[in-house]
This record gives sequence, structure tokens and C-alpha cells, in this order.
Amino acid sequence: MNERHVVGVDTGHAGTLREADHLLRELAAELGLDADVPGCTHHVRDGLRPHTALSFALPSERAAQAVRQRLTANGSGDRLGVAHGEDRYGPGELAAGAAHAAAEHGARTGGRAVLYPGSGAVTGVLTVARLLEVSAVERVVVLGSPGEPSPEAELVTRGHVRPEWREGRLVLAVMPAAGGTLVPFEVPDPTPCCAGH
Repeated sequence: MNERHVVGVDTGHAGTLREADHLLRELAAELGLDADVPGCTHHVRDGLRPHTALSFALPSERAAQAVRQRLTANGSGDRLGVAHGEDRYGPGELAAGAAHAAAEHGARTGGRAVLYPGSGAVTGVLTVARLLEVSAVERVVVLGSPGEPSPEAELVTRGHVRPEWREGRLVLAVMPAAGGTLVPFEVPDPTPCCAGH
């Protein structure tokens, strides 16, 4: 997909990333998007409080316009921000957050991919080579290591693979684990800060 038709959406979500993942999947289902339509979460640090916005990369301008119209129909544009191209809809702060998400995803400089081509195939244990073969992930980096992992290295996905856009490529950060395996850096169920206090 050379040309990017990205729609940003900001509901002001200030909950966990897990909740943001659920929101993104729920919205994709409501919009009737194909499983391979890339959907990302984005940290928004401008405005009154930090929160998470969403973005979807649609296959055509027509599809992006249809999504934008569905999102802004029936007054829902009063409760959320939507951005597509230069167009902004909804309350100012949310429209700005949606624009931030759309710009990052469109430029492929930021965004945490929750939905992406092949995301359903990256479960269980698979090699780095297999991950790169069956999904849109383009590169794997091991935290604290200057080189890339061996293509034969085993990746234990834990059912949670969230690559990020970095410099135009979808990159998965991993870390060493038991038995010489690798695991995604982002854990599926992180312990909230100060949970034991």
C-alpha cells in the first residue's frame, strides 16, 4: 500500500492499552472493516491529559471517506474527534488527537499496531523468519542487542504481538526469555504501577 488513506479517531480514552486494544477492535467491527485493515493506537500527550487515540489505514480514498462519514454521522462527531487528510471533526482537543494519530500512522513514524495483515497468524511459538513471512512485521529488534535475531530464533508470542511503526517500517521489539527463546517486549497483562501497595 503505497498511498496511505488514514483516518484518525480520538475518544479521549485514558484507560489501559488493553482497553484501547478492545476499543480499536470493537470500532473496527462496528465499521465493518476487513481483518487486514491496519489499526493502531497512539499516545497523545497534548491537551488537558495524556490519552490514547486510534487510527485505521484504509485501502482507498473511497473507503476512508466512508469510514469518516460513518464516524461523524448521527451526532457521534460531538463525542469524538475524527481526522482524515486536512479535515477535522468533533471537539477541538479530540480532533487534534485524531489528527496526531492519522499523521503518525500515515507517515509510518509512530503507532502501535493492534490490527495488521497476518496478525491473526502470529500466535503460539514461531520462528522470527515465520513471523516476517506471515505478517506485515518487517523487522525484529532485540532490546539491548546491536544485531538482529537469527531467523531461526523462536518467538513465544503469548498471544500478544504489538509491533510499532518506526522510520517507515513495522518493527517488533523483543527480549530474551527462558531457554534461548524470545518474547515480545510488551506483555499481555502488565501489572499496574503500585498495584501491590
